Amino acid sequence: MIILHADTNHPTLIKQLEEAGHHNIEGYTQTREDTLANQHLYDGIVIRSRYTIDREFIDAAPNLKFIARVGAGLESIDVEYAKEHNIELFSAPEGNRNAVAEHSLGMLLSLFNKLNKADREVRDGLWHREENRGLELDGKTVGIIGYGNMGKAFAKKLKGFEVEVLCYDIKENVGDENAKQVSFEDFAKKVDVVSLHTPLTSETNQMINKKFIGKFNKPFWFINTARGKCVVTEDLVEALKDGRILGAGLDVLEYEKDSFESLFSNKKNIALSVENNIPQAMQELMFLQNVILSPHVAGWTVESHEKLASVIAEKIIGKFGKGDKK
Repeated sequence: MIILHADTNHPTLIKQLEEAGHHNIEGYTQTREDTLANQHLYDGIVIRSRYTIDREFIDAAPNLKFIARVGAGLESIDVEYAKEHNIELFSAPEGNRNAVAEHSLGMLLSLFNKLNKADREVRDGLWHREENRGLELDGKTVGIIGYGNMGKAFAKKLKGFEVEVLCYDIKENVGDENAKQVSFEDFAKKVDVVSLHTPLTSETNQMINKKFIGKFNKPFWFINTARGKCVVTEDLVEALKDGRILGAGLDVLEYEKDSFESLFSNKKNIALSVENNIPQAMQELMFLQNVILSPHVAGWTVESHEKLASVIAEKIIGKFGKGDKK
């Protein structure tokens, strides 16, 4: 097959596909328009998040047999329209689930022990011991929303702690030895920590909002390594300020561009600060002491870089076999 690579990835991806006899086109500098003009030439396309694969794109690709995204989610692809055209879809949540789980745990422990705050203070010559007294994870109830690859990996990481782990998922019977699946009512009644591991769908878009937060019986800590648009930042900030959320570790933000490479995609749809072009809620979030931020890198490790590529290569070869090695 002729496979277009729209984004750079670990070299093992092209290497494995070449060894299987497939022809790779490295179109890293092609614009979406350039790709559309030549899409009829390709049997498959490998992307990360540089541009969307919508109806226009699919209609221009009569020979397209698969779309592979080197990542966990498929929200940049019109999944239903691709399925209607019998196009196989591949993603690789297996490749970065361990990285996401470790990042989630690291954020949680940093929040509990105020490590980021304490580090900043010591560098400024401040030695505040009582103000930086931490919390222990043991004895807490950790709740996981979305119990797929990422949620399960996080629950496994928690096995070394004396914690109760609960999960909530719209799918039935997904609980396992690492997490007990419960109703949302029981979940909201018991948890001390909420870790979000859902894909971005019409159901999860802006799911974490004022109404959602108000359903919990007690204040909780919040970790989001899933998708930024699942959270209404304004409502999160309000809850952080009034104590309904005790602290937050956020690897993803509502204002990210769809490519995940930078912030502030929907400038005309959000209230922007006249002063510096940053949404008011985001400005407040950045200055809260009980918040840890990272730039969408939870699944972005040296190891996951190679694993993601290898998983995608294996799935393509597993489905379509080996090509012509001439």
